[in-house]
Order: sequence, then structure tokens, then C-alpha cells
Amino acid sequence: FSYFSYLVFRHMWISSLCICSTTIWEKFRSQTEAERDQFLSGSFPVHFDWSVSSESFKVEGGWTEHGKGETIWDRFSHEGHVFENQTTDLACDSYHKVDYDVYLLRGMMAPNYQFSISWARIFSTGRKESLIEKGVAYYDKMIDTLLQSGIEPTVALHHWDLPQALQDSGGWENDSIVEPFREFSGFCFSHYGDRVKTWITFGSPWVVSNLGYGTGEHPPRVKDPIITSYKVTHNIIKSHAEAWHIYNDNYRKLQGGKVGIALNSDWAEPRNPSSDQDVAAAERYLNFMLGWFAHPIFVDGDYSTVLKEQIEKKKGSCGKELARLPVFTEAEKQRIQGTADFFGLNHHTSRLISESLNSCDVGPNNVGDFQTHIDPTWPPTASDQIQSVPWGLRRLLNYISLEYTSITKVPIYVTGNGMPTEYNSDVFNDTERVDYLKAYINEAMKAVHLDEIYIQRFTVQSLMDGFEGPQGYSQRFGLHYVDFEDPDRPRTPKASAYYYSKVIERNGFAETATKAKINCCLSVILLTLSNITTTCQLPVIKVLVDCLLNIC
Repeated sequence: FSYFSYLVFRHMWISSLCICSTTIWEKFRSQTEAERDQFLSGSFPVHFDWSVSSESFKVEGGWTEHGKGETIWDRFSHEGHVFENQTTDLACDSYHKVDYDVYLLRGMMAPNYQFSISWARIFSTGRKESLIEKGVAYYDKMIDTLLQSGIEPTVALHHWDLPQALQDSGGWENDSIVEPFREFSGFCFSHYGDRVKTWITFGSPWVVSNLGYGTGEHPPRVKDPIITSYKVTHNIIKSHAEAWHIYNDNYRKLQGGKVGIALNSDWAEPRNPSSDQDVAAAERYLNFMLGWFAHPIFVDGDYSTVLKEQIEKKKGSCGKELARLPVFTEAEKQRIQGTADFFGLNHHTSRLISESLNSCDVGPNNVGDFQTHIDPTWPPTASDQIQSVPWGLRRLLNYISLEYTSITKVPIYVTGNGMPTEYNSDVFNDTERVDYLKAYINEAMKAVHLDEIYIQRFTVQSLMDGFEGPQGYSQRFGLHYVDFEDPDRPRTPKASAYYYSKVIERNGFAETATKAKINCCLSVILLTLSNITTTCQLPVIKVLVDCLLNIC
């Protein structure tokens, strides 16, 4: 098998990728709405994993405790860029409530808990010389308490909260940041890897690149969608690859764990499924969002041909640079290719995509010649960016399988799925979230059984309400309600927590929909009544009444 033959095969494979994605839209094009939305009863495979997640800066609090360094989200909130000037200072106070949070997980029978480590709590400045022993001990206690309760930890090394000291030196824009991330990831593997068997290098890095350094909506509030956002992605991909190699070379044989990345993506549905132009635009959308990170890591170590050619095409037609895509060296491509033991997917919603030509403004939509739309019939959530479109998940999982994981044969983990509700008087009976989770989990099961997609895990976001970026505490993603008016931050399970615990218990939807609904309500009644000891908990009873009314 000559090197020339390898190059020919590689060219044929990469050329075939454009065909792969088109077949996904063709596969589902003739599907009627009734067929698309039909509920599938049954269970997931026996060894399917269930998880629930949280992220460090959203729940921990203790923002300076025991020497923790400032993060970019601490700075962002203190500068008044968050709803009602809310901050990360206390959040859910999880830094002092490890036992409480694990108690909630045990109550749900959750077999896995996915959480992120705050880099600045381990290394206050982001460098190893600033090690904080008590910060290290906090995560030791978290991991040990989980394992003692029969709950496996999944640890994300970085979910947005960069140490401010590193940002002061350029952050992800600075090529030199790769080395500090190597140090940090190596320390975590060395110290925690005997107990942690699943690692995520980055959680939703597209948000960092696009919103942090492109639009400036997130910290560090850099507004440069032409150069900086692309450079940030470049450095994140290289940092991810270095972390994977550190684990692969030094710890895999001894510890036996897995290292992957959790990429966020919408599904892109052509606004007119019969339009070749809209189908091509939908593919460009996915290349600018998901493929931006996934193609180098899961395919060939480089950005996709679709992405590179589109950027050059716009430069030529507009006579100016709208996006500057950095170039990987051949050595970097080899270093990056195949650096994931699983494909993590964070997914919340979908978009309708149409072709939109002739704009020479900056931004992914204009560079990519596509326009996004929302179907007004899609159920809304508290966020205008998230609508409930469950069938999009099945199609996206099919796309990922054909485009990316069919190459490396790694499993797909759904590492984050959930929706926000508003903070209102009916905070416990979150029926919208129950309906949302039921539909999205069912679409994942369809992908497993009907499409034979290799999916091993489903993770619900999130364990409890928390600090949701610029929206602060106004949007609630939690399965547990957190009273942010009470300094003790008490948690109360919502209807969705009981529902998800039943899904975990049944490993899916083995019972009929009616029986499952009745059992869910009975669980709510028994578990909630057993925990009502004071009059301040009486509002929870409303959940019971509503459940019974819904059954009748």
C-alpha cells in the first residue's frame, strides 16, 4: 500500500464527505410530520450511560476563597455586563455544598455527573507555579464523594472560565497559551486520573471563539470576527490536541480512561428542502459552526474544504478580507488528527437555513452566504435563541456519524441537552422541560435503534439552576430549583428531576406514555411529601396538584 495510494484514498474520502452530509437531508426529506414526530417506545442498550451536568463558574461561587484566582467571568460580572448586575461571587455556593449536591444526584439515581474544573481554582494565575492546594482538595472531595455514592465523574478541563491573568496576556488569542493548558491538563490527569475515567478538554468552544472574541457578547468582550475569533479556534484546537497526547502518551495505559471534546451545534435544516441552494447553505452553516472544530480533530487535522473555499470565495467576490483562517503546518495536522476518544455534542435547538448571497459584511452568516430562520410554530423557551425542535437532534446525530465518527469509529456522547425556563411563580412544575427532555431523549433513541448510530451517553443540562452568562440567574436550566434570594441557596427538585430519574430507572421509555406519566406523578407525590417538613416548602404541593389534574 504505497504512499501515493494513501493520498488517492485520502482525496477520495475527503471528496466523499460532501456527499455524506447531503444524504442526511435526502434521507429525511420524504418524512412526513407524523412520521417524524411519532414516539418510539422501548429502552436504550443495556450499557447506555446517563448523566447530568454543571459548569464551575455557574454553580461554585467562592470566587476568591482560599486564593482562587479571578476568571474572565468574574471580571465580566463585576463590570456590570450581566442582567441586574448579578455576579458569579456566590452562585449556588457549590464550593461549600459537595455533600448536598451529591445527595441530589443520589436522589435522581444518576450514574454519572459531568462537571468542569475551574482552572483558576487550581492555578490562580493559570500557571503551575500558582498551585492552590485547597482548590485541588475541593475537586478531590467532589470526586471521592461521587465515587463513594456509586456515581462516576466526568470532568471537563475548561468550560469558558479562563483565568483573568492569562487573558491579560492575550488569552486564547495568544499562541503561547497552548503551554499553560498543557501544564493544567497534565496536572489534572496526574492528580485526578486514577479516579476520573472520562475527560472533556473543552466544553462548547464555539461559544468562546464566536461570542467571546467575535461578537463580544461574552468575556473577554473582544469584537473581531475577521481575525481574532479564527485565531482563538486555532489555538483551542492545538491545545486540545496537546492535552489528548499528554494523556495518550503518559496516562492512558495506567489509568485506562478516555479523552474527548464537547462541541456545541444546532441542526441546520434547509428552509426549502427541495432547493439545492438551501441544502448547500445548510451544509455551510454546519461547517462554520460544528465543522470548524470537528473536521480538524475527527477527519484530517485541517479545516474542511467547504470552510476554506468559502472564505477564499468571499475574499475574491468582495475584494476584501472578511475572515482570515489560520493555516496548520503539516506537523500540526498530524498532531491534531484523531485526537478524541469520543465525540461530545452539546445541542439545544435547530435553525432553518436559506442561501443569502452578495453581502460583504463581516460575521459567519455573511461569510458563509447563509441566513438563519426560526419556524414560528416551534415551541419557544425563556431564551430567544432556543426553541424546542427535537427531530433536529436525530438528524444532527446522523450527520455527525457520517461526517466524523465513521472515520475514527468513536462513540457519540450527548454531553449537554436542556432548555431554560423563566423565573416565575411556577418554578417547580416545569412541564415544558419534561416535554422537551422526553422528546429529545426519544429522538436520540431513534438514532440508536432506527439509524444504528453509535451513541453511548445522554447528559441533561443541568443539575441545578445557575449563573447563565449575560442572563445571570434569570434563565433557569436546572432540574433542581435554587433559591437565589436565600444566602444558604437551598435546592428543591422540580418535576423534571423526578421525570429524568424515571427515564434513568427505565433506561428509556419501556412503559407506555400514560403509565410513565402516572408513575412520574406518583414519584413526585411520595418523594416530595416525604421531604415537606416546614411551611416554607408548601408551594411544592402545587406540583402534585397539577400532575394529578394532567392525568385526569
